[in-house]
Amino acid sequence: MDWSIQEIARLAGTTSRTLRHYDDIGLLAPSRIAHNGYRHYDQAALVRLQRILLLRELGLGLPQIAEVLEHTRSEASALETHLAWLRQEQQRMLRQIASVESTITALREGEEMMAENMFDGFDHTRYKDEVEQRWGKKAYADSDRWWRGMSDDARAAWQQRVADLGADWVAAAERGIDPASDEAQDIARRHVEWLTGIPGTPASAPGGDVKAYVIGLGEMYVADPRFGANYATAEGGTAGAEFVRDALRVYAEAHL
Repeated sequence: MDWSIQEIARLAGTTSRTLRHYDDIGLLAPSRIAHNGYRHYDQAALVRLQRILLLRELGLGLPQIAEVLEHTRSEASALETHLAWLRQEQQRMLRQIASVESTITALREGEEMMAENMFDGFDHTRYKDEVEQRWGKKAYADSDRWWRGMSDDARAAWQQRVADLGADWVAAAERGIDPASDEAQDIARRHVEWLTGIPGTPASAPGGDVKAYVIGLGEMYVADPRFGANYATAEGGTAGAEFVRDALRVYAEAHL
């Protein structure tokens, strides 16, 4: 059984033009072309399209999606990994929704707020396993101890610093300035200073390879949509993250 391009466009919430573009760039070929010239898609094509749309929602550009699909050995295994991540995000979002609803109720009814409930779902520890795998258990323990030891004001100031840094990166990327320009390099300097101020990271460790760490993080911003989303421009895709990566590389090569 297969479906026409019009049927697939309607079911997937996309357009026939988009599907034809995917075919033109080799991302999603139709399973057959009918005598009237219409493209048709079978079940395998639908599975591939589902993965393309999922990866698009994560912020990946079409070249990155093509690369991911090219290196996928099992569609089912890849979808299982993606599903597990989606379920984790779903649970986190549900906890955040419940937390915000509770705060709204307390504000409207003049009730006392429970501080321990206000930040449920806003949990930095969700990356614990990943940090330990990348940089070791000591790295996570040191950064976790630092974070928990902060006062509320210090945490708020740190989060504002991160927000300001991200906003400046996005603004610079959207203006299309040169990653090697003085303005971009000043943001890169601030970024590296921010990284070196976080205990547990290779950037903060005495004798650590800060240059390799900074360059590697830049590459990760582009490859991992969770991090790249922090630098997404109005155009979407990975252009913002690529700008950050390029600016950090220039800075690292010159100063680290």
